[in-house]
Amino acid sequence: MSKPYKGFEPKWIKEPADPLSYRSIFRWGDPEFVKYPKESLYKLMKSTFNMTDDDFKNYAGDVGLDKVTLHSPSKMEKAHIDAFRDIVGYQNVSVDDYDRLSVAYGKTAYDLFRIRERKFDSLPDVVLYPSKSEEIEKIVDYCVKNSIPLYVYGGGSSVTRGVEPVKGGVSLDMRRNFNKVIEFNEIDQTITVQAGMSGPDLEKTLQNAPALFGAKRQYTCGHFPQSFEYSSVGGWVVTRGAGQNSTYYGTIADIVLSQKYATPRGRIVTSHYPREATGPNLNQIMMGGEGTFGVLTEVTLKVFRWMPQNRHYFSYMFKDWQTAMDAGREMMQCECGYSSVFRLSDAEETSLMLKLYNVDDTPLEPLLNMKGYKDMERCLFLGFTDGEKGFSDNVAKNLAKIAKSFGGMSLTAFVAKSWEKGRFNDPYLRDTLMDFGIVTDTLECTVNWSNMAQVHDDVRKVCHALPNTIVTTHMSHCYPQGANLYFIFITRMNDSEEFKRYHTTILDAIQKSGAAISHHHGIGKMFAPWLEGSLGRTEYGAVRALKDYFDPTYMMNPGGTIGLDLKEEEKKFLRDDIK
Repeated sequence: MSKPYKGFEPKWIKEPADPLSYRSIFRWGDPEFVKYPKESLYKLMKSTFNMTDDDFKNYAGDVGLDKVTLHSPSKMEKAHIDAFRDIVGYQNVSVDDYDRLSVAYGKTAYDLFRIRERKFDSLPDVVLYPSKSEEIEKIVDYCVKNSIPLYVYGGGSSVTRGVEPVKGGVSLDMRRNFNKVIEFNEIDQTITVQAGMSGPDLEKTLQNAPALFGAKRQYTCGHFPQSFEYSSVGGWVVTRGAGQNSTYYGTIADIVLSQKYATPRGRIVTSHYPREATGPNLNQIMMGGEGTFGVLTEVTLKVFRWMPQNRHYFSYMFKDWQTAMDAGREMMQCECGYSSVFRLSDAEETSLMLKLYNVDDTPLEPLLNMKGYKDMERCLFLGFTDGEKGFSDNVAKNLAKIAKSFGGMSLTAFVAKSWEKGRFNDPYLRDTLMDFGIVTDTLECTVNWSNMAQVHDDVRKVCHALPNTIVTTHMSHCYPQGANLYFIFITRMNDSEEFKRYHTTILDAIQKSGAAISHHHGIGKMFAPWLEGSLGRTEYGAVRALKDYFDPTYMMNPGGTIGLDLKEEEKKFLRDDIK
């Protein structure tokens, strides 16, 4: 952690949560790890949010230290529970309070608020822990025949209410048993795994391929979302996710080779060829369904040679956002190859990042000011290259040349390495801040280069409409034609309904700006009201036709996921969307 506080330090909760407590469910990740702001960040928050040390002497509500106790018993009939025990085994069926709550919510602030407030409006009646694809196929068949809603819980990192069992029924928890390697094929450079495999387990397996499979070399999946440590392969696929290294390796839609689903229509297996012209691509059609067509059971992924020794880290500072965007576009369009991580922060995020990654404690800070790179104007670009040595060297060299031509000042590898070191543990800050009524959450969207500046301005204006709010933005997941804009807001907030109202205004702004409402978080039930308006009525009809084919009785992840069973009055349309 950072240096000890010299002045008052809030009583951050640093002890591991009781494994059966509410806190163990809503907190992020490793129960032994905690992250809290260093003193300079604490002082910045007090100033921004008009708070004093007195505001940090008491927790702002329930911090979830007591054990989970629900007052909502399972409504599942005993005959159904017995049938599920016959399929997966007695020990793999649970109606316990803790097990049911542990798969009820994801990790958006709306979910965290509701657990802290003890608002349990979505609970499964029974949790199942399957271990084989055949078991899931039997469960799907049983649920459909008996009109039982079926949900799937992978890693639990959804920020769109994608896993929430709003109609009760069954939730499949894939973490315990459904996480095995099915096949490793070094000739084709592929690996087939069960959908519940976690990111770290997948990567550990690939990097140990010589020992585990007798492979000639180490491999990587190349998919590293910020939720990497606590997300599953299945979750990546069904939401069309993207990792932080996607500019080089591609998003999950580029990495997936084949999928297997258990659907009400029967088993669906997509083809395993790298390219084919055999009509609409079923691989792409099934991705993004978020469990509404059926349950993803197995995935075949492309893998890549793991060559970290060839990596080049870089970071540059530009004098303003427009210059930084122009430089980023040239880097993506110059056809010299792409870096692996490509992250460009706007002025407000740059100011926060320099504090978060301790750059403000180094000689770089006064040097930047002396060179005319002013705080709240300057923009930080960082990343690293991957791949074969000659390729990696060439990309780094060309990025350096372009950065220099746009007035970028090199900050060496220090900032990028600091970012990489903390990139998977930043979410831990959410818990310690939320204990004192400070909320952090994110929204993201896809833009073209031609409307990037306008979307950036429009969305940030709405985010800042809430007084005393920090709103940071970065460009990532970049392409020659555009990029992802990722917005993070940090503000004081009291309850779940206040959060939902604010979140809605931002989604409205994204849709009105002309951006795609999600680049990689997916849609779930939280973004669903905007989806048909974003795609268009006629276009969305194709999605509904798929649902009607695969799941005509609407038992797969029901309750509004990707908008499929929303009432007309619940949908969000722009005037010219209605056709």
